[in-house]
Amino acid sequence: MTGRTALVVGGTSGIGLATARLLGAAGASVHIAGRSKERLDAVSSSDPELIGHQADGGNRDEIAAVADVIGGIDWLIITLSGNEGPGPIAGLDLDMLRRAFDAKFWGHITTIQAVLPRLASDGSITLLGAVTARAGMPGTAGIAAINGAVEALVKPLAVELAPIRVNGVSPGLVDTPWWSAFPEDARAAYFGQAAQVLPARRVATAEDIAEVVAVAATNPNLTGTIIEADGGARLVSLA
Repeated sequence: MTGRTALVVGGTSGIGLATARLLGAAGASVHIAGRSKERLDAVSSSDPELIGHQADGGNRDEIAAVADVIGGIDWLIITLSGNEGPGPIAGLDLDMLRRAFDAKFWGHITTIQAVLPRLASDGSITLLGAVTARAGMPGTAGIAAINGAVEALVKPLAVELAPIRVNGVSPGLVDTPWWSAFPEDARAAYFGQAAQVLPARRVATAEDIAEVVAVAATNPNLTGTIIEADGGARLVSLA
């Protein structure tokens, strides 16, 4: 991967940061973009080889400015997410759901548009969805709609933007900061129960998913594909 350049938008924590570290260790020049200066400063201390940029994935001008600074980009990886969206449909806060769409779906669209002029003709775009897009989990209609919208971009864009490759990765339960809003004991209990049900018998780490994201981004024969890296969550009920 030496000589290649990656931009990970949403790369200051979780799956995004794990992916940035993996690509960097393989020899790529890796840039990460995120809104939080605090997180960027933390990554600068822990991973000085990663090049940080403070920018909001939902702000086209900010992301375009980052892309202009970088110049040519081989692999665009978008790992934007938020912890809003879950809840029973009867009482789902629609303002909250709109914010969640803005953060993830519209953030993906904005980022793609902003970076596309700087993307190599043999480059790739990798999007991050989630198992909720195709699983029947009660209380997830809102986030299912968001992730379904993100994953619906993959096939048409793979044809429209060819030879640029476009792929998606669909994780299931992953132990990342996404769960930080939950009390630690509740999270541990839920993960323990889920691990007994999942066919893989484990909850994924960010590093597990990063390996799949890296394949989607770098394999020259992979496009228009959504890789399900969910430990079998789509096959069982986690309710």
